[in-house]
Amino acid sequence: MEVKSETPLRMPLLHLGSIVCFGDILISPALIHRCAEDGRTIVLLDRNGHFKARIEGPTSGNVLLRQAQHIANSDQERSLSIARNIAAGKVQNCRQVLLRAGRESDNSKEQKLLEAAITTHANALRRLEQHTFIDAVRGSEGDAARSYFEVFGTMVREDREAFTPNGRTRRPPLDRMNALLSFLYTLLRNDCVGAIEGVGLDPQVGYLHTLRPGRPALALDLMEELRPILADRLVLSMVNRRQIQRNDFVEREGGAIYLTDKARKDVIMAYQNRKQDEVQHKVIGKKIALGLIPHIQARLLARHLRGDLPDYLPFLYR
Repeated sequence: MEVKSETPLRMPLLHLGSIVCFGDILISPALIHRCAEDGRTIVLLDRNGHFKARIEGPTSGNVLLRQAQHIANSDQERSLSIARNIAAGKVQNCRQVLLRAGRESDNSKEQKLLEAAITTHANALRRLEQHTFIDAVRGSEGDAARSYFEVFGTMVREDREAFTPNGRTRRPPLDRMNALLSFLYTLLRNDCVGAIEGVGLDPQVGYLHTLRPGRPALALDLMEELRPILADRLVLSMVNRRQIQRNDFVEREGGAIYLTDKARKDVIMAYQNRKQDEVQHKVIGKKIALGLIPHIQARLLARHLRGDLPDYLPFLYR
């Protein structure tokens, strides 16, 4: 890697799972060819973290697995089962974030707000078990998500004036907290796409998210149960520890808020460190690094689609 004709860093390619480029980064054809041969993806984002392109080698994986994925998508009952479990995993993991915040809060008013959101999530979980249509699943998941972001600001301990979000805003984010969340969600989405393609599935064909041209619906599905753990808690931790502060953002025309170049680097480093943390995975029965969770979940979904598992089992954090 060269910056202003100098080489500040060298790293063996075998240590890189993928390459993510922010802004005007030049990559040599030789490096592109080598990454394609190795199955290493190159993702191009603009300076604000918006996805622009993805460079990858030939499609890998068993065509029969992708066929099973498409068949399951067309089967209302199977598609509903997968979507319901994905939504349940997300709601349960969000509930865990809220429960932790409730235990740590010493403000009775905030505790009541958190308790109300926790109850909404518990009710959503009960309703999910009974839904027989995917639209109803999406509705219950959406109700829980709204209650989650309505109280998200109560989990901010430092500089609430600057970091309390006004709900969830995206494309573009309109406050500092949403700018942080959107940036981390972009990184997580890239990891999920790579995990899905790594097992031979099609990232465009999902179950909870509707299919749209150019939309990685399955990657968005996989993200849902992982966002509270890999992104939301990291954002709260960085803000509450003052690792990210109000002057780490810039405002653009129209009110859009984005991270500065330095802050983006800090968030990327924190995200990589977060992925090294180990957690107990109940399905496989051992501790693994958080960064491997997308790959494990993609493999569990593939096993379900092949018929090796009766259900897709989401990752539940404790």
